[in-house]
Amino acid sequence: MVGTLSYTATVSLDGYAADADGNFQWSAPSGEVFEFHVDRMAAVSTEVLGRNTYLLMRYWDSPPQDDSWSALEHEFARRWSRIDHVVASSTLTRGDLASDRVRLVPELRLTELEKIVADAAGQVEIFGPTTASAAIRAGMVRDFRFFVVPRAVGGGLRALPDDVQLDLRLVEHRIFGNGTAYLHYRPR
Repeated sequence: MVGTLSYTATVSLDGYAADADGNFQWSAPSGEVFEFHVDRMAAVSTEVLGRNTYLLMRYWDSPPQDDSWSALEHEFARRWSRIDHVVASSTLTRGDLASDRVRLVPELRLTELEKIVADAAGQVEIFGPTTASAAIRAGMVRDFRFFVVPRAVGGGLRALPDDVQLDLRLVEHRIFGNGTAYLHYRPR
């Protein structure tokens, strides 16, 4: 079975995944949006991410033994631990990785990404604008999923490369109670 490549990003109204200071706390999901993320993780078989995102997401590798997490947070952690992870990093070592479900690639080349997608049993999600930029430019992304937060941050890390041109069609959308808009696009 051949997988499909998707790019998911939470963005500001003005198109940034992080502000000029590198802060993205403004994009933290509401409970309703988080539940949507948990549900959509069922379709993801492989997650491709860069070093910074991987280190951030390691939070989900060690659920607390007390009651500080909700049942939904435990479910996300369970789903996260069951998918394969490919981490693009030239500075991490095998010893830095959380499990044998994590594969380290020093540089994510398009040929490597094509093989990852071809070998996947489902959806391959590439996470993070820097990691995804080459795949977006090369036209490899089949699904674009944006969670647009009703906030303008004025600059920072753009969710899409500056020089990319895309012609997309909307295939799904949803507005959450906090005003976040989920927009799912595919290339025409």
